[in-house]
Amino acid sequence: MAERAALEELVRLQGERVRALKQQKASAEQIEEEVAKLLKLKAQLGPDEGKQKFVLKTPKETLTGKYGEDSKLIYDLKDQGGELLSLRYDLTVPFARYLAMNKLTNIKRYHIAKDFDIAGQFDPMIPDAECLKIMCEILSSLQIGDFLVKVNDRRILDGMFAICGVPDSKFRTICSSVDKLDKVSWEEVKNEMVGEKGLAPEVADRIGDYVQQHGGVSLVEQLLQDPELSQNKQALEGLGDLKLLFEYLTLFGIADKISFDLSLARGLDYYTGVIYEAVLLQTPVRAGEETLGVGSVAAGGRYDGLVGMFDPKGRKVPCVGLSIGVERIFSIVEQRLEALEEKVRTTETQVLVASAQKKLLEERLKLVSELWDAGIKAELLYRKNPKLLNQLQYCEEAGIPLVAIIGEQELKDGVIKLRSVASREEVDVRREDLVEEIKRRTSRPLCMC
Repeated sequence: MAERAALEELVRLQGERVRALKQQKASAEQIEEEVAKLLKLKAQLGPDEGKQKFVLKTPKETLTGKYGEDSKLIYDLKDQGGELLSLRYDLTVPFARYLAMNKLTNIKRYHIAKDFDIAGQFDPMIPDAECLKIMCEILSSLQIGDFLVKVNDRRILDGMFAICGVPDSKFRTICSSVDKLDKVSWEEVKNEMVGEKGLAPEVADRIGDYVQQHGGVSLVEQLLQDPELSQNKQALEGLGDLKLLFEYLTLFGIADKISFDLSLARGLDYYTGVIYEAVLLQTPVRAGEETLGVGSVAAGGRYDGLVGMFDPKGRKVPCVGLSIGVERIFSIVEQRLEALEEKVRTTETQVLVASAQKKLLEERLKLVSELWDAGIKAELLYRKNPKLLNQLQYCEEAGIPLVAIIGEQELKDGVIKLRSVASREEVDVRREDLVEEIKRRTSRPLCMC
């Protein structure tokens, strides 16, 4: 133990030396020399089995070759020492590398506000159905509008390409073209396939017959009877799994939110099975018009081969996951609030404890403490004698819905004046009833504002 502790200290000191050289903008040769020493010390140290740190560090070589044509979305940069780094496009590839490095074969991961993954060998479609259930729950709770989750399977796509006559070498690049069908017309996609990617026009036409179809489990059953597609092993496996998936989605009560869409391709190379993408729907302006998708807000799928790319022995760990488009959702919410001329709430505070006269700081502190103890999200201005108008303006700017006002008369009567910031209505509430009244008012469903 003493020997390991000494080695850890040497690693720490050498790490500090490397960081100092980078800050000093030392020469690349000098930094490389010290980095080599650091790596040698770390190799002597070896892994510490007692520590389980969930850290996803991503060197450039980890990302390259995993995203297909979407690799242009990886941003390269160099640090002060000239080391080549990359900004992560997503967390799926780093997560797969983490599993391989730590020899993990079973884990459920939730990355705050963005990603959810399930890794491990389980019975077909149960984890996949859970991911879709979680996606629907998240989008429903955000109250950003109606949405539809498109699903497909990479095996069905590959089987479809094979029977249509697409050369094996063009599967991924044609897949990337098909994935654009939610943004451009079939004619534009066909022109790209034929004109830019060298696909025969008759092959593109056969693809078009398939990828313009969408529906529910009935479409899955129809394709299982397709004389050509049903003879392809990959497609048959994918269709069988999708049929099972729809059974589970029905049990979860979300089948009405799911559409089997043969145009969904998800251009990332690492997907191996079920893929899905959630789009917000635009309500038709006129009766009889189709509901339109206005943009993807969540996506994911199964990536059973990715972990094996990083494992020295090529051991595979089946994985499935989803990612929420946080930035896009924020943008949609902001646009809607601007259109409604509503302000974005910048705090979760439910009530501000305010005073109507001077020298009531002690009473405000007592009341805010009582509310905190009762689980109420309350705050007060950090001033001894704030003006009531300033306190009310603060609530309006921050989006705090309620104000609990203490005054000399209220103290004599044993009540608190509770004010609604939106309506400016005020009522006297007995102090012992205040907590329940605040809970009653703030338990009503709120919008994203």
